[in-house]
Amino acid sequence: MAFEGLSSKLNKVFGKLKGHGKLNEKDIKEAMREVRMALLDADVNFKVAKDFVNSVSEKALGAKVMESLTPAQQVIDIVHQELIELMGNTTAKLDFGSRPPCVIMMCGLQGSGKTTHSAKLAKLLKKEGHRPMLAACDIYRPAAINQLQVVGAKADVKVFEMGQISPLTIAKQALAYAKDYGHDILILDTAGRLHVDEALMQELKDIKEITEPDEIMLVVDAMTGQDAVNVAKAFDDAVGITSVLMSKLDSDTRGGAALSVLSVTGKPIKYVGMGEKLDDFEQFHPERMASRILGMGDVLTLIEKAENVMSQKDAEKLTKKFKENKFDMDDLLDQMKQIRKLGSLKSILGMLPGAGAIKDADIDETQINRIEAIITSMTKAERAKPSIINPSRKRRIASGSGTKVEDVNRLLKQFDQMQSMMKKFTGKGSKMNLRKARKQLAGMNFDKMSGKGGGNLPTL
Repeated sequence: MAFEGLSSKLNKVFGKLKGHGKLNEKDIKEAMREVRMALLDADVNFKVAKDFVNSVSEKALGAKVMESLTPAQQVIDIVHQELIELMGNTTAKLDFGSRPPCVIMMCGLQGSGKTTHSAKLAKLLKKEGHRPMLAACDIYRPAAINQLQVVGAKADVKVFEMGQISPLTIAKQALAYAKDYGHDILILDTAGRLHVDEALMQELKDIKEITEPDEIMLVVDAMTGQDAVNVAKAFDDAVGITSVLMSKLDSDTRGGAALSVLSVTGKPIKYVGMGEKLDDFEQFHPERMASRILGMGDVLTLIEKAENVMSQKDAEKLTKKFKENKFDMDDLLDQMKQIRKLGSLKSILGMLPGAGAIKDADIDETQINRIEAIITSMTKAERAKPSIINPSRKRRIASGSGTKVEDVNRLLKQFDQMQSMMKKFTGKGSKMNLRKARKQLAGMNFDKMSGKGGGNLPTL
């Protein structure tokens, strides 16, 4: 994910501060110099980085920090709060307007992921109970209309298109259709260019005048760094954007654009794309993102993801199985499939407190594949009652799954540990609810996932 380099450097700075029982002015100034360099290396706008460090320095040099028994933690808390302020302080929500349909005009350069993310946004809004519709207003890029139809079908959202006629006519007719057929949200996928030009801006201005959008959302590619901020400023000056959707934030980009865009344009980031799948899409929460950057994790988002892939009915059924001690290997296999819907192990680890210390080399993305292979090599009776698996059965299972007997032993041992833990969570007299149980499971099961023989089973 983005910010990995920044996160690593900031944690080194804070590690040095923690080595001091007390902090003096020299310690803080040296730390702030390193923080400033870390921000610049992350491609944060120069003025933004300067103002950020000055603000942190001013607060860190106060008596509350200098005289504190835990000065390093006080500095971390200040940096955390300043990062939240830098990215918007509060979660910015969509402006739905006073009457439906809410018109969202998506704009951006070619290659930013505008068409795909229009569908991602539509799918998310549909999950929230809305009736969104996509309109194909990009008539210039080859296969743009077809692409929107494909991703729209995957999102199970209506796509309005009229072929390669005037985008202004398409936008006007789409708005009328949305009103007539009860779509409360209309998302206009407008044309992009390889660069900002007069023709592009004029077309956007014309569409804006005809549809009077409630939101003009600019899609920017996080991998373009400060160029993304420059593009945002250019679009804002010409059209007047209301918000930003940042794509490809799951990449190994330095992430500076996400920290700079609000300060430079005054427009908040409302959504971020975190992967290639339509579900790899999140509302942008400044506080959660600041916590991720500082290695504090983001368990709330992880829980929300878990709740999205498992219905309440399935969750209650699973809880009942735990309570009655009937959770078997088939249920574990189902959980493995649910894990895949949450994203990569690397992205999940990034949401857990302290997981930043785990190196990429320690994360074995094939671990789930091995677990699935072992379980599918078991007979129905063995899955239902793993205790019957004796040494000869273990050898057969290992051979059938292409693994070692030690791997089978490890899985059985961890399965037994998991059952014991869940008995404590859901046993008689326990007051722990499902949400809290999931939070505990997330912390246990993803931490230290490694292909070196260690680690726990990843389950929901």
